[in-house]
Amino acid sequence: MKNLNRIGQFWRGMAMGMAEVIPGVSGGTIAFITGIYERLLAAISSIGPGLIKDWKEAGFSQVWNKIDGNFLLTLLIGMFTGVIIGVFGISYLIEHYAEAVWAFFFGLIIASVLYVIKSIDSFDTKTWIAFGVGAIAAYCITAMYPMQGNNSLIFVFFSGMIAVSALILPGVSGSFMLLIMGMYTLLLGTLKQFLSEPNLQDLLFISVFIVGCIVGLLTFARVVSRFFKNQPSLTLATLAGFMLGSIHKIWPWRNPKLLYNKEMEKFVQASDHFTDLNKITQNEDYKIVMDINVLPDSYYSDPNTLIVIVAAIVGFILVYLLSKSQA
Repeated sequence: MKNLNRIGQFWRGMAMGMAEVIPGVSGGTIAFITGIYERLLAAISSIGPGLIKDWKEAGFSQVWNKIDGNFLLTLLIGMFTGVIIGVFGISYLIEHYAEAVWAFFFGLIIASVLYVIKSIDSFDTKTWIAFGVGAIAAYCITAMYPMQGNNSLIFVFFSGMIAVSALILPGVSGSFMLLIMGMYTLLLGTLKQFLSEPNLQDLLFISVFIVGCIVGLLTFARVVSRFFKNQPSLTLATLAGFMLGSIHKIWPWRNPKLLYNKEMEKFVQASDHFTDLNKITQNEDYKIVMDINVLPDSYYSDPNTLIVIVAAIVGFILVYLLSKSQA
């Protein structure tokens, strides 16, 4: 049974890692609908200076049990695997089957919102307000225009803190926060380059980002965990609002609006440089960083409507199946 639990935790971690690679999809959403969200928060929140005293008094085993070490380690291995798969596999799928990928996650998040709402004991005025605030906050964050990236190690550190804090919030994607800060392309490119040709400069960049992630994770997890203990209904409503407010970022049909010119290293309007938007995806000098939601008949490419509908249904059903599994 323990081995089966470990396997399940590994797969959950892998799904979280893959989700975090995709701007607009949150690993926190995956953690929540698979039943490990509160356990994950509790495990992370238990990490702190007090562990030094536990180590001296009771040894490593006491510390390992206190932080739910087996669970965290299995999850982290799964997440690392998922990130590697996401960097190469998910990037390929988005490049060739974008509409279906976004539709799958669209269905998944819609079902997740319903799942979270269903888990709330009762809705009163405060709960509805929390739901609305969460939705508005997520929409405002995900509607922001991206900044220019910066390879300063201090900026890289704080990017890690902010991105991993978003991981804790279902509905707010860590990778999207990196995109807003202009760090998504820079980090993904550095990671790909390091995996292909390891070097000290890229290792330092990645290491500083990871340290920022660790600091942000330990800090923010305590905040959310405390809210969960003291105000569970309000916290759940806010998280559901976050997921709903971010849904517009993964609408399957989105026309390019803002591009990043890699050669000139600046942002440009798509309509100013391309009369045929299909050519954007064929031009390696440009990367789409912002887009606008449209209906299938206004989509710049083949909408693949039937495939999109099927993918959305599959994502919706998957949430039901995941929510029935045991952590």
